Amino acid sequence: MPVEIKSPKEIELMRKVCQLAAETLLVVGDQIRPGMTTLDVDRIVHEHTLSQGARPAPLHYKGFPKSVCTSINDVVCHGIPDATVLRAGDIVNVDVTHVYEGFHGDTSATFYIGTPSPQARHVTEVARKALDMGVAEVKEGARLGDIGAAIQEYVEAQGCSVVRDFVGHGIGRKFHDAPQVKHYGKRGTGERLRAGMTFTIEPMVNLGGWGVEVDQGDKWTVRTADGSLSAQFEHTVLVTRTGVEILTARNRALRNSENVAALFVA
Repeated sequence: MPVEIKSPKEIELMRKVCQLAAETLLVVGDQIRPGMTTLDVDRIVHEHTLSQGARPAPLHYKGFPKSVCTSINDVVCHGIPDATVLRAGDIVNVDVTHVYEGFHGDTSATFYIGTPSPQARHVTEVARKALDMGVAEVKEGARLGDIGAAIQEYVEAQGCSVVRDFVGHGIGRKFHDAPQVKHYGKRGTGERLRAGMTFTIEPMVNLGGWGVEVDQGDKWTVRTADGSLSAQFEHTVLVTRTGVEILTARNRALRNSENVAALFVA
């Protein structure tokens, strides 16, 4: 499948939808707390998305029943919001995707619920840094393998592992498009990056092994095979002539995540 190169007009639309998604994630960070259910998080995301004139892309996507993915502790991704109560010590990834004027913006972050354990702090901060390491590799002429190698090298050096069954992806008019963006690999391999490409980088980092299992009941929820903790951060990025633009960059620190990260040593 060929990789779409966005026109200047399409890039502006991508900037807009990605900023809307980033703003919704900030609202989640402002409100998330112990005692809240993941259904409460879903309501916050759904209502805020609609208030922006956008719609939540996950809702009914391939049968997904809610407006956001909420993945707690050993859940790697695609957790379905329900009556589960967020408890002090939990970590939870909230994955937000908006559709606005036909374009998608995708971003996620892992939040601390109360005071996390040292293990939860470690895997979360490694995942946060892993995203930064991957984004730093993006520039015209680089290769997709450079992104994956940078992430894998860092994560494994920290004693964690990178999930291989789920990857980043091209994004634009389609929620999931070419190219696939693996979070592991070898430098100098894979497709060459070109200005105008937009895709997500979203490393899923496990405290234990990288194996995962899909819940056979709901067919969506993905958990670590060994029950270890997992964390994830995600941005949508644009390859530019001079490097990279983080389309889902936030205009302030993310509460219950970035604003406390400096207190923890990964």
